Amino acid sequence: MLKGKNILITGTNRGIGKAILEECASCGASCWAHARKDTSEFRTFCCDLAAKYGVEIRPVFFDLTHQDAIKKAVIDIRASRLPVDALINNAGIMYNASFLMSSQKALREVYEVNFFATFTLTQYIAKLMSLEKHGNIVTVSSMGALDGNPGKAIYGSAKAALITMSRVIANELGAFGIRSNCIAPGVIDTDILAVLPETDILKAVDLTPMKRLGLPKEVAAVAAFLASDKASFINGQVIRIDGGL
Repeated sequence: MLKGKNILITGTNRGIGKAILEECASCGASCWAHARKDTSEFRTFCCDLAAKYGVEIRPVFFDLTHQDAIKKAVIDIRASRLPVDALINNAGIMYNASFLMSSQKALREVYEVNFFATFTLTQYIAKLMSLEKHGNIVTVSSMGALDGNPGKAIYGSAKAALITMSRVIANELGAFGIRSNCIAPGVIDTDILAVLPETDILKAVDLTPMKRLGLPKEVAAVAAFLASDKASFINGQVIRIDGGL
């Protein structure tokens, strides 16, 4: 499905991002695998994954809160002279607090990573895509951006900003052959759930018709599909992956 494609994926060290990297590699894509810190464990994982599927996995390390680091990474990617066929914006941080108890510090930190950094990276990569006259942008938002869930004033609004960004890109850059879509996962079984009260998780499972948490690989499958040519006329959409919550 993705054979011959080159895809940049952010936040691939764990959770949904790691599952997306594995899914794209299994579908034949070579990937730039972003992580914040350079570790031997991550490099070994990338090497093993590349060998398993016969693709190239190129680790790239930079802190999303440092704009100069983002710019340097994009310059290095451009220097490879390989087209960026798709960008999958996955990296982000969770924050959960009632509106009245949400701090200004958390507001700035969450927006810095979840929106400002993603906006900056996407802008750089979209410029490269516009030169090639093709490209796909997939951005991981959240059901919290759509439903106004309690405790998600900061996290949900930052993820909602990503949806608006994605739809604007779809409208502005569609003529350049660039598609832009969002996915909105529900409650997915990753270690990010550690910041949520157990009662909230149990309530979400109870309200889900499928009576279980989602799996990272289920989100990854949709991300890979949207990044592929099989989704060639899907643009400007937000696809929920929440089991019907």
